[in-house]
Amino acid sequence: MRTGGNRIRTTALALVATMALAACDRGAREDDTTEDAAVTAPTEAPEFSSATLQAVKRRGRLNCGVHEGLVGFAYTDNRGQWRGFDADFCRALAAAVLGDANAVRFVPLTTSQRFDALRSGRVDVLWRETSWTLSREAEEGVRFAGINYYDGQGFLVRRSLNLSSAAELNGARICVQRASTSEPNVADWFRARGIAYTPVVTQNEEAAREAYAREDCDAFSADISALAAARTLLSAPDQHAILPEVISKEPLGPAVKRGDEAWTSIVRWTLNGLILAEELGVTRQNVAQMADESRDPAVRRLLGEEGEFGPMLGLSKTWMRKAIEAEGNYGEIFARNVGADSPLDLARGLNAQWNQRPAGLIYGLPIR
Repeated sequence: MRTGGNRIRTTALALVATMALAACDRGAREDDTTEDAAVTAPTEAPEFSSATLQAVKRRGRLNCGVHEGLVGFAYTDNRGQWRGFDADFCRALAAAVLGDANAVRFVPLTTSQRFDALRSGRVDVLWRETSWTLSREAEEGVRFAGINYYDGQGFLVRRSLNLSSAAELNGARICVQRASTSEPNVADWFRARGIAYTPVVTQNEEAAREAYAREDCDAFSADISALAAARTLLSAPDQHAILPEVISKEPLGPAVKRGDEAWTSIVRWTLNGLILAEELGVTRQNVAQMADESRDPAVRRLLGEEGEFGPMLGLSKTWMRKAIEAEGNYGEIFARNVGADSPLDLARGLNAQWNQRPAGLIYGLPIR
C-alpha cells in the first residue's frame, strides 16, 4: 500500500509540475507576443516643426554669429559690408529660409562668446570657424549641422629661421589663442614628441597675430586657414611660411542650439544643397536655365521643379534655387573667398568634391 501510494503521489506531483511549466511557457509566450506587438505597432512620425524657424520668419531676419574679423571668412569691407566664406553661407541660409539674402544680421562674436550667444538665442546659427568636437556637443548645448570646411592646425614661422619642420621648434615660444582647440592641440603635439616649448597664450586670434608680428613668439599656431589669413595682414607676407605639419583635424561647420532638431535639419540641408549644386553643375549664372531645361531628376529635385522637399522643411519649393541665386554653389563660394580667386589662394585639398581628381571629402547627400 505504501508503495502504491508513493507512485500515486509521484504521478500527481509530476502532473502539477508539468501544468505549471506549461502555464509559465504560455505566459512567457503571451508576454513575448505583447512585447512584439508593442514594438511593431505602427506609429506616426513626429511633426516637423521648428520654433527657431518660426521666430526667424516673424522677425523677418536671420541672426548669424560670425568671427569678429578674419580675412577670407568673415570681415567687413571698406563700405562696412560683411564679406567672406562664412558670411556667404549666412546669406545663402537667409535666402533659403526668407527668400532674401540680405535679410541677415551679422553678429560678431569672440571665441568665448560664441556658444553662449547660441544658447541664449542671441543668434540663430553660428557660422564662425568652429570645430565640431564631442565635448562641444555634450557640454556646450549645441548641435553641429554639417561641415563646410575641413581644416587642420599648423604653424606659421618666419622664413629667416630656416625651419623645414615643426619638429625643429624645440624650446620655441608658440603664440596660441586661449579658449580654443588650438591651445590643447599644441600641448598634446609637443608632449607626445617630448619637445619642450613655451606657450604664449593670448585672448584672441588678433592678439596672437599681433604678438607674433612683434616677435613675442617664434611661431603662431592656429587653423591653417586662419594662418593663411593672418599672413596676408603682416607687413611682409612673403617673409613668413606655414610649416608642412598638420597637427590636428578641425572639421569646421555651422552650429545651432540643442533642442530644435528641425532647425538643425534646415541648416544641414541648405549647406548640403550648395554642395550638391556644385556636384551637379548648377551655378549662380545657370540656375534659372537649369531649372527650366534640365531633365536630370536630381537637378529638378534640388531646384524645386519636382517633389515637395522645401515644404517638408517648412520652406518654399524653390528654397535651394534662391540660395544658389544668392551666393552660388559651394565651389563658387570657396573660390571667391578663400580659393584661387582670393588673396588667400588656398587649394581645395580636402575640400574638393569626392569625385574630383584628386578627390576630397566634400560629398553632397541626396535630396530625394
